Amino acid sequence: MTTTHIDLVTVTTQASVYFDGKCISHGITLADGTKKSVGVVLPATLTFNTGAPEIMECVAGSCDYKLAGSDVWLTSKPGERFSIPGNSSFEIRVTEPYHYICHFG
Repeated sequence: MTTTHIDLVTVTTQASVYFDGKCISHGITLADGTKKSVGVVLPATLTFNTGAPEIMECVAGSCDYKLAGSDVWLTSKPGERFSIPGNSSFEIRVTEPYHYICHFG
């Protein structure tokens, strides 16, 4: 099931812009202190590093991704999620705008 809205959050209004504008996100904090980000990745192939574990949830569009240490590209479509370990990285390949929620920790 795709998350369509998140209630009762605080939004960081200034966007985080990465990779010359190929990824733009806003941080949100839930009432219980949980942090997430919501954003979009525009067509590109990018490498992201993680500090904490992350779960990427596809809201719209799709992406191919490859976790560190793997040679296998997998696909994530709306309503699907994939997990990335902390202190790791992943490559993401996008051919159409990929809208996501990143769940931290």
